[in-house]
Amino acid sequence: MAGATHVLPRAWPRPATWRRRGFRRALTFYLLISPWLIGFVLLGALPLAGAFAMSLTNYDGLNLDYIRFVGIDNYTRALGDTEAQHALGRTLLLMSAVVPVALIVQLGLALLVNQPIRGSNLFRTIFYLPSVIPVVAGAWVWKIFVDPTGGLLNAMIGTVAPDANIRWLIEYPTVVLALFTIWGAAGGGMVIFLAGLQGIPAEYREAAMIDGASRFQVNRYITLPLLTPVIFFNLVMGLIGGLQILVQPMLLTPGVLAMNPGVIPPLDNYLYVVHAYTEIFVKQLFGYGAALLWILFAVVLGLTLLLFKTSRRWVFYGVEP
Repeated sequence: MAGATHVLPRAWPRPATWRRRGFRRALTFYLLISPWLIGFVLLGALPLAGAFAMSLTNYDGLNLDYIRFVGIDNYTRALGDTEAQHALGRTLLLMSAVVPVALIVQLGLALLVNQPIRGSNLFRTIFYLPSVIPVVAGAWVWKIFVDPTGGLLNAMIGTVAPDANIRWLIEYPTVVLALFTIWGAAGGGMVIFLAGLQGIPAEYREAAMIDGASRFQVNRYITLPLLTPVIFFNLVMGLIGGLQILVQPMLLTPGVLAMNPGVIPPLDNYLYVVHAYTEIFVKQLFGYGAALLWILFAVVLGLTLLLFKTSRRWVFYGVEP
């Protein structure tokens, strides 16, 4: 056509230019993540590989001159170890009791501090404090709280039953350990639940209440389904943390002033990681202790995969894949 303007097509970059751009982007990416990557390799991957190699030997910390490969002997020994079986059973029992109760407490606290009331920020801070208190200080607080002679718990029970003098750390050590664990985990889980609650659009609840739904129905049919991803996250983290409890039962042992390798908790609080710790640092069986910990890793991995498998039935992400 007369007067038409011809526009030349823009030249595409050459393959060599694409390669240079891709190389620069990859180099920038790896430079940015290099601090984390180096830390992971040096402090994570290499120690894990070394621990697995150690679990296949008779290493005891001092026998480098005559260390030898024993294959899966440490693993077969662990599977037949009655103390390890008892410790794993107590750990699973404690976890099955602590994790559900902790989730309920965390969600209840989050619902409480999410209300538009005066001083809600102060309550959030108070409820979160146990999460930042060092575990040693927390154990001392609880030992004073349950002290049979001057403890606040016996004093409260004494108002109803004056003759009661319960030695909690001796007669009910698992109850104290469970309450201490729930108390320490309540604040962190509360903050995560609170973030989930504040991420739910208020329009959903308002529309349901306009349609005549009660507050309970709003929480049951709107809040909880939209909160299931947060519940699932806290459930997985609680499961992993519950299977790795070590310091708390040792610090709550009666008569213990500080944690040391020779501390043996009561039989009811003799948990799996405590058993592995004893085998490694008391009996100097590093290879066997490493095998115990790798078995624990397999248990944690199996339970976590089971949770992920079942999550498809009850976790609602809002957008179907």
